[in-house]
Amino acid sequence: MTLSMRHFACAAALCAALAPTAFPSGTATWELNSYADFIRGRFNGLSLSREGRLSLSPKVETLFTSDQPVIWALAQAPDGAIYAATGHRGRLYKIEGPAKSTLLWTAAEPEIFALAVDRSGALYAGTSPDGKVYRIENGKVTEYFAPKARYIWSLAVGPDGALYVGTGEQGKVFRVDSAGHGEVWYETGQSHITGLAVDTQNRVLAGTEPNGILYRITAKDKAFVLYDASLPEIRAIVPMPDGTVYAAALGGSTTKRAQAANQAAQGNSGSGAAVTSSVTTITVEAQAAEIKPPDPTKPTQTPPGAAATSTPQVSTQFTPVVDSSGVEKSAVYRINPDNTVETLWSSKEENVYDLLALEKQILFSTDQDGRIYGLAPDRRVTLVTQTNEGETTRLLPGDHSVLAATGNMGRIYRLGEVPGPSGSYEAPVHDSSTASRWGSLSWRADMPASSTIQFRTRSGNSAKPDRTWSDWSEPVTSAAGSRIASPNARYIQWKVEMAGAGGVTPTLNSVTLAYLPQNSPPVLKSISVVTQAAAITQAAVKSGGSTSAYSVTVSDGDTPATSAGTPTQTLPRAAAQQITLTWVAEDPDGDRLVYNVYFRGEDETQWKLLRSNTHDNSMTFDADVLADGKYFFRVIASDREANPPASAREATLVSAPVMIDNTPPVVTLGEVRRTGATAHVEWEASDRASALRRCEYSLDANSWVPMESVDGVIDSQNEKFALDLNGLSPGEHLLVIRAADSANNTGVAKVILK
Repeated sequence: MTLSMRHFACAAALCAALAPTAFPSGTATWELNSYADFIRGRFNGLSLSREGRLSLSPKVETLFTSDQPVIWALAQAPDGAIYAATGHRGRLYKIEGPAKSTLLWTAAEPEIFALAVDRSGALYAGTSPDGKVYRIENGKVTEYFAPKARYIWSLAVGPDGALYVGTGEQGKVFRVDSAGHGEVWYETGQSHITGLAVDTQNRVLAGTEPNGILYRITAKDKAFVLYDASLPEIRAIVPMPDGTVYAAALGGSTTKRAQAANQAAQGNSGSGAAVTSSVTTITVEAQAAEIKPPDPTKPTQTPPGAAATSTPQVSTQFTPVVDSSGVEKSAVYRINPDNTVETLWSSKEENVYDLLALEKQILFSTDQDGRIYGLAPDRRVTLVTQTNEGETTRLLPGDHSVLAATGNMGRIYRLGEVPGPSGSYEAPVHDSSTASRWGSLSWRADMPASSTIQFRTRSGNSAKPDRTWSDWSEPVTSAAGSRIASPNARYIQWKVEMAGAGGVTPTLNSVTLAYLPQNSPPVLKSISVVTQAAAITQAAVKSGGSTSAYSVTVSDGDTPATSAGTPTQTLPRAAAQQITLTWVAEDPDGDRLVYNVYFRGEDETQWKLLRSNTHDNSMTFDADVLADGKYFFRVIASDREANPPASAREATLVSAPVMIDNTPPVVTLGEVRRTGATAHVEWEASDRASALRRCEYSLDANSWVPMESVDGVIDSQNEKFALDLNGLSPGEHLLVIRAADSANNTGVAKVILK
C-alpha cells in the first residue's frame, strides 16, 4: 500500500469548489497492488496470487455441516465414504455426499482427535481424554486398544497393516498388530506425539511437542532425529515417494486441544462417567526467536516408579503456552532426502494446521479466517481460498477435489478444480488521518468475455465499520475512474465483486482510491525566551568594539618620554545582552511552516512586527532595542506556502510576560564615618525596572561579601543598607559597593575611607 502526493492541475478551481472547508493543495492515493497489500483484506470465493492478482478461487461447496464446534479429523474409506470426527461430544459422522450424512457413533469420551482407515476399510478412532482406540467395521464399534494414556493425538496405518498410535502425556508411539495387541514402539521423552505418518519404506515419522522434534523410527526403540524445529509442535507430516518429507510446525495447538478435551470431560462428569480432573500444564519459554530443546539424541527413559524429567507437571489449573510476540508462530518445512531442511513458509500471525500434497503444489491450512494456501515447487505462495471459518483444521484429497474441515463451526467444504461463478473481496479499512473528500476509484484488470467486476465503497469516522458507517454505495464499473459517492469522513473501505462464466475468471491487478485530506492547522506547542551574552567575534576584537574579552599589558623598563605623556588605557565593557526567542511547532499534514514574530509592551495595544516570513524556529536580537519594561511575544505559524490562500491554516501562540531590564541599579551613598579602626557607611540602591536581588561589598579589592538590607530582605526596587567595619588598619582604604537587580544588571559605587 503506497501513499503518494500529487498537485491538482487547476488549483484555483479546486479552492473554489472546496470552500469553506480547508483542504490542502494535493491529493493522496491509497493503492493496493501487491500480495502484501491484498492479503490484509477479507476473501470470499477469491484467490490471491503471489504477484498480487485477485481472481476467482476454485468452486467451494459445503459438503457437510455438523452441530459441533470443530471437526478434528477426516478419513476416507476405500469406497469413497468420508468420516469426520468432532469435538466436544465425541461424535463420528459418515458422509457419502451432499445432504447425505449419518451420525455413525458417539464415543464415551468427548473428543475424537484422530482417525485412520486400513486397506480393508476398517476405521480406527482415537479418543481423549483417558485415551482409547476403537475399531469401527460394518457398523460395529469395539474397543481395540487402550494404551493407558490420557490423550491419543494421532493414528497411522502402515503398509503391513499395523496401526501406530501417538499418545500424550508421556510421548510414546505404540504399534498395534491386527489382533489388537500393542507394544511401545518408541518412547521419545517428549510429552506428546502430535503427528504420525508412515513412508513408503514402512518407517514411522513422529512429530512431537513441546520441543518440536521430528523422529524417523526405523524399528522398535530405534529412531533418528530428522529435524529439530524452533517451534514447539510438529503437527502435520507428509512423506513423499522420493524420500522428501513436508512438515508443519506451530505452537500452542496441543495445549488448546487438551484444554478443550478436559473442559468437555468436566462438563460430562454429571453423566456418571469417570473423569480424571488433572490437566497437562506445558510451559514453553521463548528466548530471542528460538526455543531450546533438550538433546534429542538422548530421549529420557522413565524407569519404573520414577517420573521422567521431560514429563510435564500435572495440575488442575490450565496454563496456556506462552505466545511470544515478534517470533514465528508457525512454519512449513521441506526435509530433503539428504536430510537438509528448507523453510518454505513462515508466519508471525497465522498457525498452520495441516498439509496436503497434490501433483503440482502443496496445500496448507491455517487459523486466519480458515485460509488455504498453495505452495508451488518454486516456493511461491498463493492464497487459494478462504473459508471464513475460525480455522481450517484438516485437508483431505477427494475425487477431483479437496476436502477441508473447519473449526468454529464444524463443516466440510469441497474445493473443485474450476473457478467458482463469483466471489468478493473486502479491502482493509483505510485511515486517511483526518476528514477527507473522496475523489475517484480506478483499477486495472484483465477481463475475459462474460466476466464482470464492480466496486462499492462505504465510509465512516470510527476505526471499525459499524452501524454509524454509511451503507455500501451503488456499484461502480468504470475502471478508468468512478466518482466515490460515500460521504466525506476519515475512514473508507471498498469491496469488489467479481463474476465469470464457463470456467473463466477476471483478474484484478491493482486498485487506486484518490482523496483530498482536510488541511489541518499547524500546532504551536511552546515559546521560550532567554537572555545571553552576545557572541564575541574576531571582528569585534579587531575593531575595538565592545566585548568582554580584553587585556592590559604593562612592560617593565625604560619608557621614552613623549610630549603627550602616558595615555590612560580604557577597559571595554562586557558583552551586550541578547534575547533569544525559540518556539516549537509542527504540522499534522507535514506542510512546511512559515512564521511571523511580533512583540508588544505591557502598556501597549498593538503588536509590532519583529520578524516576517521566516522558516527558522528561533531568532536572536539585542536586548538594547527594547526599553526597560514588561513585554509579550507572539508567533504566528502558517502553512500558506503549501496550500492555496483559501485553504491555508495558521496557529498563534503568545508568550508569558517577559521583563526586559537593561538599566543597572543606582547606588547612592549616605552617611560615611570613620573613627580610628572602625567605619560606618550607609547607602541606598534603587532600580527603575525590576526588584533588587543582591548587594555586596569589597574592601581593598578582596572577595565580595554579601549584604542584607536594613529591613532584612532584598525584594523591592528600593532598598537601604548600613555597614559597620571594624579592625581597619591605619591609612586609606577602598570600599566598593555593588547592587544587582532581577536581570542581573549591576550598579557600583565606591567610598575612600581615610
